[in-house]
Amino acid sequence: MRIAVLGGTGLIGSQVVALLREDGHDAVPLSPSSGVDVITGDGLDRGLEGADAVVNLTNSPTFDEASIDFFRTSMGNMLAAAERGGVRHAVVLSIVGVDRVPLDYYRAKVLQEELLRNGPVPWSIVRATQFFEFVGSVLSWTSDEHTVRLPATPVQPLASADIARAVAEVAAGEPLRAIRNVAGPEVFTLDELGRIALEAGGDERTVVVDPTAGLFAAVEGDVLTAGGDAVIAKTTFREWLARKG
Repeated sequence: MRIAVLGGTGLIGSQVVALLREDGHDAVPLSPSSGVDVITGDGLDRGLEGADAVVNLTNSPTFDEASIDFFRTSMGNMLAAAERGGVRHAVVLSIVGVDRVPLDYYRAKVLQEELLRNGPVPWSIVRATQFFEFVGSVLSWTSDEHTVRLPATPVQPLASADIARAVAEVAAGEPLRAIRNVAGPEVFTLDELGRIALEAGGDERTVVVDPTAGLFAAVEGDVLTAGGDAVIAKTTFREWLARKG
């Protein structure tokens, strides 16, 4: 199969391309560096020419209200080009619990899903929990030289390598016309995850539970954890930390 991967040079995209190629597919990474711009539409027709499937892993440069326009425009351009090119399967990567989080970025991702479902191309949606690779960024949002403030929000994170494999498997298959949830093997509170990460890195700062701290302070209950229908990845956080270190 020829599979075009928008955002194919990023954290997830580069791994998806490599996995698809290992499985014998003609995986083509598309990004601004290859002349493809999902906002202007430049290069999309050429990039999707002859593609059996397209995977959209592009992301908004901001997490605020502007992300809504990004996903509306980028999805509109992608779907129009996919229809013109006769693409038979479109896949997007979204977030577990995305429709239950009152944040602009999550609303933007819900819009992306809706555009895909209502569009002209058979579709699949892969929803993932948070990535291990982003834990450091989460810690940095509400930290100083002595403390890291985090809410006790339950999360079920996973390694980017595991979600990349899930996306690659879906992209190479028939359209699901459904959502596939993928999550890590363990549930932590965010403050607990922070303590594990700091200890592994030899960081002696103290984690303080603060229900108002950071992006995930707006999340109530366990909406960021997966239900019983989820595909559970194998890599644990401590295993990932050990490999990283």
